[in-house]
Amino acid sequence: HHNYLFHLAGIRLAPKEKLEIPVLFMPAEMKIYKAVVVIHVMRKNDENWPYEVSAESNTNLNRNVTVAENGEIQGILWIYPINGTPEAPQQKSVVIRCQARQRVEQRVELLLFGVIPGATALPDAENSAVVDTEESPNTPEVTDGSSATLEFVYELQYQSDEIRSQLESLVGMQLVEKEWDKESRIVTLVFNVVFAPSKPMRNEAAVVIQCTAGGLWRFPLVFIATEPEVDDVINIEAVGLNKESIVGFKLTSQTR
Repeated sequence: HHNYLFHLAGIRLAPKEKLEIPVLFMPAEMKIYKAVVVIHVMRKNDENWPYEVSAESNTNLNRNVTVAENGEIQGILWIYPINGTPEAPQQKSVVIRCQARQRVEQRVELLLFGVIPGATALPDAENSAVVDTEESPNTPEVTDGSSATLEFVYELQYQSDEIRSQLESLVGMQLVEKEWDKESRIVTLVFNVVFAPSKPMRNEAAVVIQCTAGGLWRFPLVFIATEPEVDDVINIEAVGLNKESIVGFKLTSQTR
């Protein structure tokens, strides 16, 4: 991990004045980057705050101040940790098409480029995929840096709560295959996507995949439901000119 150091010296702030600190993140690889922004505030004219920090003082206080020789507070520190997660460029949309009132199962193959095995692990999640990078079947699930497994967490995200309410019960997604090519550093994840629309629609979602070693990939999905088949053809036979013809037919509700 690299430490990024920039120094803003001698900036004077009036009471209640705001200071914006720009942070630029330009990841070179798909891995976790960490940095810390430290803000050190001192009083003007080299004055100190007349408050003595003793050994018994609160641990956080001791850590967040700089102390002058006479024990008074010379400066106050604010420390902001920054965790950078690189995100791959957005991929082309995968289109899943089905006629309304039908059900389709589609195999979707997603390629993750630039994967680097690393030592950091994410907390366990419901949807996680472990990719073995060696032939040994006894490789532990989460990499410890020396073992060669990669763990991924995936999630189906919707653009809004309204789209979620429309799509969530109609779409299912399950990981069925994973493959890791060491030379090209490409991981292939194969999903089985089920789409069973009840009415014509066009909605978008995205599969978001995160690797424990760092890196995030986003794959847009477009769900298109076309018009359903005609239920039945009703033939009405005329009994004569200007006379009514009546045909009866039953409608059955699919829900209560």
